[in-house]
Order: sequence, then C-alpha cells, then structure tokens
Amino acid sequence: MTKIIVTGAAGFIGSNLVNALLQQGEEVIAIDEFNDYYNPALKQKNAATFANSPNLTLVKENIQNLDLPKLFQDVEIIYHQAAQAGVRNSWGDGFRAYTERNINTTQVLLEAAKNAPKLKRLVFASTSSVYGDAETLPTHEEIAPQPVSPYGITKLAAERLCGLYHKNFGVPFVSLRYFTVYGPRQRPDMAFHKFFKAVLQDEAIPIYGDGKQTRDFTFISDIVAANLAAATVPEAVGEIFNIGGGSRVVLTEVLETMETIVGKSIKRNHIEKAMGDARHTAADISKAKKILGYQPQVSLKEGLQQEWAWVQSLY
Repeated sequence: MTKIIVTGAAGFIGSNLVNALLQQGEEVIAIDEFNDYYNPALKQKNAATFANSPNLTLVKENIQNLDLPKLFQDVEIIYHQAAQAGVRNSWGDGFRAYTERNINTTQVLLEAAKNAPKLKRLVFASTSSVYGDAETLPTHEEIAPQPVSPYGITKLAAERLCGLYHKNFGVPFVSLRYFTVYGPRQRPDMAFHKFFKAVLQDEAIPIYGDGKQTRDFTFISDIVAANLAAATVPEAVGEIFNIGGGSRVVLTEVLETMETIVGKSIKRNHIEKAMGDARHTAADISKAKKILGYQPQVSLKEGLQQEWAWVQSLY
C-alpha cells in the first residue's frame, strides 16, 4: 500500500482521482480547504463519495497552514491538483487569489517536498492555458508558452517552479498540461456543466463570440489514467506532457452533439468574446503516448452522455 497525498481532493479532478486510488487499495491523505470559488456543497458531495473509506484521511485546511514536513514524512506520491481555476475570473481584483493559490501554495508545497524522505513523484496539474494562442496546432510541448490570461500566467509560473525544484533539489516532478477536461463532477462555471444545466432549466446557453472556436476536450477518466501513469513510469520524471482527448472539435458541432443527447434543440445566446480565452486548442499527445502509454479511451459523445446523466441527477 502506497501512501499518497492528493491536494484539491474535493474538486472535479481531485475527487475522481481519489476514488481511483482508493479502488486500487492505496492509502490517501486528501487535502482540500473547501473554499467558496463555487458552491462548497458540490465539493461536499464529491467528498462524500470517499469520506467513509478506511484508507482515507480528509484534511479540511489551506495547504499553507499545514505542517507539511510532518505530513510528507511517509508519503511516496503527491498529486498536486489544488489550484484557483478559471480564465475569466483571473482579471482585476480576482488575481490575488490566483497568485496565492497557484504560485505561493505550489512553492510552499515544493519547499516541503524537497526534504520529503520517501517521495518518489510529485505530479503537477498544469493546463493548456499556458500555450495561449499557440502558433502551431496541434501543439507540442516544445512550443514556447504564451499565456493570454492571468490564470495561464500563474499556472506557468507554478510549473516553472516545479522545474526549478527538480533541477536544484531533485524533486521528482511530472507536469501534465490538461486540455479542457469534462465529465461528471465538472465545475459549475465550466461550459458543458453550464450548457446542460441551462437545457434542464429551458434557458438559452451563453456562447462567447461566434461559436467557431475549437477545443481539445478530454474526459475525466482519461485525465485520471494519465495521472496514475505519470506517478509510476520512471521515464516521466522531470518531463512535461500534454494530456488531450485526441480530437479537436468546433464548439457549434459540440452543441449539435448535445442536442442529439438531450433530444431537443438548444437555445443559444451569443455574447462578446471573453478576454483571455484562446481561440483554438489542440494537443499533440505523441509524447504522452510514447512515454506514459497514454491513450484517450472515451469519445466526446460518450463522455457528454455521462455528463448529461450526472447533471440530471444533480438538479
């Protein structure tokens, strides 16, 4: 049994990861401060799926307030999923939360990790937002990051900190750049969750810009699989990987697929393009395939069907 820490454990990705680790029989310390960036009741629901596991310790606290050296004493793997997410809220007054939760918290974690005696891997949750409006599609990991949002800037800074601690102190980090993750437990501020909720409430869904933007959508179970591989494959240490869904889709086509799933037409409300949103994203996942053995398993339609079923159960 491996002792593992998951930060952001009650969130969308973190909670799904904790479930997978517990199913494998691992011992998990789940850390989450249950902040109010979105309704904490949703995080409580996520946490309820693992709260009664005998192999789980739930720590409800801000990472920066914890005695991390003590906590890391016997830990072999850390999955650092905790972050202040969301592109649009990272402008203006909201930026302080991003620097605090994405940069400062990661630095505190790394300081403790460099002296953790049994640490074999620190898997960092990065994002495709570090690329911004990438000049090359699909985008590979060697392309220079050019974030177009303050959120992307803070995540890139945190990723670079991981690289520094790896180079100078040997912290065995791996960075996974997620491309638009979706599926059950998706945050309520994310597109598919908002869209399906609007359908249930018979409201028009907000479309930023012309709807011709493209995204590489990645289902949650594929993200979890990538994390598990990143924690175990020896060649992954010190590397950065794109984790995408394997196909780039125009938003208007996604809406047509959703209409098929929900069985009715979806009302659209076109609004101004959001600042900080990349026009197109597409992941070159050849490196993850080669080194991690990563292969996306869930098609967009199949994934959307699963998220629709979940949203219906929620509302």
